[in-house]
Amino acid sequence: MHLCKLRLYRLLHGGLLLFVWIIFSNPVLAQNNLPVPKKESDSLKPHPLSEVILYLNKREFKIESPMPVQILSGKQLEKLNSLSVADAIRYFSGVQLKDYGGIGGLKTINVRSLGSAHTAVFYDGMTVGNAQNGQVDLGKYSLDNIEAIELYNGQKSSIFQPARGFFASNTLFLRSKTPEFKKDKNTNVRTALKTGSFGLFNPSVLLEQKLSQKTSFTTSVEWTKADGHYKYRYQKKAGYDTTAVRQNGDVAAFRGEISFNSKISETAKASLKAYFYNSERGLPGAIVANNYDHIQRQWDSNFFIHGSYQNSFSDAYDLLANVKFSKDFSRYLDPDYKTLEGALDNKYYQNEFYASIVNLYKINKWWKIALATDFSINTLEANLYRFPYPTRYSYLGALSSEMHWNRLDIQASLLDAYVDEQVKYYQQGKNQNVFCPVLSASYQPLENKNFRVRAFYKESFRMPTFNDLYYTFIGNSSLKPEFTTQYNFGTTYLLEPRKFLQTASFQADVYYNRVKDKIIAMPSSNLFRWTMMNLGEVEIKGLDINFNMIFKLPAEIALDLGLSYTYQIARDITPKGSTYGDQIPYIPKNSGTLTSSINWKKWQLNYSFIYTGERYSQKANIPVNYVQPWYTSDMAVIWDTRILKKRIKIGAEVNNLMNQYYDVVLNFPMPGRNYRLNLAINF
Repeated sequence: MHLCKLRLYRLLHGGLLLFVWIIFSNPVLAQNNLPVPKKESDSLKPHPLSEVILYLNKREFKIESPMPVQILSGKQLEKLNSLSVADAIRYFSGVQLKDYGGIGGLKTINVRSLGSAHTAVFYDGMTVGNAQNGQVDLGKYSLDNIEAIELYNGQKSSIFQPARGFFASNTLFLRSKTPEFKKDKNTNVRTALKTGSFGLFNPSVLLEQKLSQKTSFTTSVEWTKADGHYKYRYQKKAGYDTTAVRQNGDVAAFRGEISFNSKISETAKASLKAYFYNSERGLPGAIVANNYDHIQRQWDSNFFIHGSYQNSFSDAYDLLANVKFSKDFSRYLDPDYKTLEGALDNKYYQNEFYASIVNLYKINKWWKIALATDFSINTLEANLYRFPYPTRYSYLGALSSEMHWNRLDIQASLLDAYVDEQVKYYQQGKNQNVFCPVLSASYQPLENKNFRVRAFYKESFRMPTFNDLYYTFIGNSSLKPEFTTQYNFGTTYLLEPRKFLQTASFQADVYYNRVKDKIIAMPSSNLFRWTMMNLGEVEIKGLDINFNMIFKLPAEIALDLGLSYTYQIARDITPKGSTYGDQIPYIPKNSGTLTSSINWKKWQLNYSFIYTGERYSQKANIPVNYVQPWYTSDMAVIWDTRILKKRIKIGAEVNNLMNQYYDVVLNFPMPGRNYRLNLAINF
């Protein structure tokens, strides 16, 4: 029985939140009516984040984080032969990327086998969501303007963040590039062009403009076009073996971003960002029953604008406020599926309004508390028959405390969510009230400050999507949220620089996850009508290991080497289930990556390797559902030089060097060997 059902506790808890909110939301009260610690002699204002970030030859490593974190930033991203964010996150341990093939195929992330809907995606501190189906297509986010990608198991290791950051089981943070201007220079321009296999044509322009000493402007535009034609091998156990060309995998997409950043004062800063994405693509479909041709099409349009304001009113009080509006449109056309009105032509319209305010108060040198409250409205409209037109009002609150001593960091949070579902037609909406605790710690057991152990316990949930609840003939408005419980114990170690081995970092984590009330689809009256139900239960045990080294070799040669490995047992433990004890679909027991880079003067040679072990495509672990392991090798050569005082970078890439034919998702074949040429000029 969940604690949220205890009325007395909810009343006390709500009263406490209201009291703290009144105190924290008034800067005057925060400064005058609460005890303010004495100012230190040091004139530098303390930063609200407790985590320590070490910059090691462009490699970031957060050694004090109580939550496991993996980061790709700066030159690391340039070494991975990656076109989008989805390509880059394949190198994180504990991650499965579902890739449906080609440049335009859907790409979603699954972290530690909890499902894609349990990973929240943040872009410059604001969530990127999809209330309709809970999936975020990471293939839509280009690396052209991305400075860093951070993946946290649990949540970001800072209590000074919006409430949404606390509620997801895992969080993925995308951080765009911050403008840097040299002396007497107010404008930076970067133009780039990528071309190669599958008819790829991908130009982009990045402009950074200093408007004043405190304000800068950044705009980034990109166009991607590809025909998506690539060879693949199709085999059947009955002896059928052929090589064909993938059809209907074309894509044409435009992305545009505009942002303003202003340092209002020594303690205050603000930002405003607008994002627009528009695409049309073919959906190549699954290769089943010798059907190689598909004609389904999809159109997507995504727009959002968000503003952020942060201020330190005193040494004791900090405020962060965010507001966002997003508008999404998607259209799916299937000429092969006939309805009474003709071909199936579904259109969906999503709107979201989101606001957040975070208050941080420093009680003394070692103790901070924070209150984050979020409010959002999500609506979904469609041209479907008997569509209910749902509206979701979400109220999130996170009361957090952080205690920091010389060797020990402890964070604790109480999360409370109230979701109000209102449906216009045909069905009855249902409200949800959920309470979740979080506890994490990081400890330095030895005198060596570069060695720490960490642990966390977290309860979280994910709401059923609009499709789960209200999709015509399928949805179930009585669905309960999926609940996850996470346990993690790990260690981090950083080796100090040496003559030959410049730096070395090591991370290892063992974890146990459990998913209750998992939402699954069950057939009802016939195979064309399904019912969504809370039945499933999943148990996940795993080990993640990450190792990074940087060597300095003779003749000005530098070697950068990274290794990651994941061992994972993810079992279906649904009581009396027919597949009790079986590994859940598409989760390999063994997977790993290797990244390496050799730098010599103006030249760079990069090599990366990805391995994914055997899996099963369905819940039953029987031979007919067996999916073979796969691996890929990618290689690139880059020449980085200056011509006429302009920095020019030229790169040549070979992806899937061994020309292996494989499926990430069964019957959705991936490309064989392919090539890309890159040219970038900085003015």
